[in-house]
Amino acid sequence: MNKKTVFSVVAANLLLLLLLAVLYPRLMVEPGALMDAHQALETDCFACHTPFIGSRPAKCIQCHKPAQIGLFTTKGLPIAHEQKLVPFHQDLIEGDCIVCHSDHKGVQAFHPIGQFSHDLLQVKLRDQCSGCHRSPGDSLHRQILGNCGQCHSRQRWTPATFDHERFFRFDQDHQTTCNTCHMDNDYSRYSCYGCHAHSRASIRAKHVEEGITDYERCVECHRSGDEEDGER
Repeated sequence: MNKKTVFSVVAANLLLLLLLAVLYPRLMVEPGALMDAHQALETDCFACHTPFIGSRPAKCIQCHKPAQIGLFTTKGLPIAHEQKLVPFHQDLIEGDCIVCHSDHKGVQAFHPIGQFSHDLLQVKLRDQCSGCHRSPGDSLHRQILGNCGQCHSRQRWTPATFDHERFFRFDQDHQTTCNTCHMDNDYSRYSCYGCHAHSRASIRAKHVEEGITDYERCVECHRSGDEEDGER
């Protein structure tokens, strides 16, 4: 088979593939079914895609107005209170819908949430976790109001970055709530004087006798409720 014949066969196949892609795009290039909310666009690829570029946020906001996301449907109807999403899209410094949202994957309308960058939020909102996230509701978190960043990071929410055992070990004498030791919902500070009826004067006298001058940070030496557990 000479080169001209080979070229003709290859060209004919490419032309056939191109024609099939134009005449039957769903069969040739569609990666999967659209989600239910987009079914009306099933035969209108260019409603979301720009030729040779792909899907871009500018196409998305033709239907999804950022000011209405989480508050109204694309038809302008108010979303029921119990179904309402947190309307944080209004506070993004940059609209890049494709980072979090996808389609052609049936019911999987979102990428894994770990791909969301909190750097897209306005700086003043990046540490206001409760604006978007509900508290886990377990016995520990029911005691805590805000200041999530003292234990968690935006880069990796779980596991928590704070390990209480590194600083103080709970024992049978210390089964209490967080706010017993931590004041004003600030978990970076603590006080032992709420329970221990020591005066600073008596504490000072006892510790100075032992050559200890820093006696305000109790857990530096006392890592549990064991009175004899002092470490120097």
